[in-house]
Amino acid sequence: MPLKKYLRLIKKLRAGSSRGKSLNPDVQEIIRRLNLKPLEIEGGYFRETYRSKHVFENKGKKQTQAGNLARSACTQIYYLITPSSFSHLHVLSADEIFHFYMGDAVEMLLLYPDGSCVVKTLGTDFKKGQEPQIIVGGGTWQGAILKKGGRFALLGTTVCPGFEYSDYRPAKDFYAGIASKFGACIEIIEKYI
Repeated sequence: MPLKKYLRLIKKLRAGSSRGKSLNPDVQEIIRRLNLKPLEIEGGYFRETYRSKHVFENKGKKQTQAGNLARSACTQIYYLITPSSFSHLHVLSADEIFHFYMGDAVEMLLLYPDGSCVVKTLGTDFKKGQEPQIIVGGGTWQGAILKKGGRFALLGTTVCPGFEYSDYRPAKDFYAGIASKFGACIEIIEKYI
């Protein structure tokens, strides 16, 4: 994708993900009742509901983007996505488990460290192959968007060890490397950038 087209796409996505006032009343009510806030670095709306008091040092373990920080054993959030505010492609060093609570089905793009890619569907329609829980291993690039025609999805995620903002790496900062490694999936990837 040419750089100019890529930058226009990013600008358009960013503008769309900040339009909370155009949400339908049901989605606005969920955001209000759960006290969700825009997740500026990724897209969507969230609220952290749990951060374990059990903390461990990362020293001597595999080095992560977050470095040797003391980290909570796990964290949990509510996470809501809409057609214009979704989970842009990113990677964490920690494992993340997605739980489907309500709304419309979600397509999750997973780009594995071995260079393979897959799209899984988070939802509760088992006849359509949807899964109510998807586990994303640390080091896997991930993004989540509503299936076509969807209005919203309320999810939960559990991150273990606990989420730290310093561990978050957006795909837009690594686009050339991702495009090179996952070239066979580039058309799909561009939907999630």
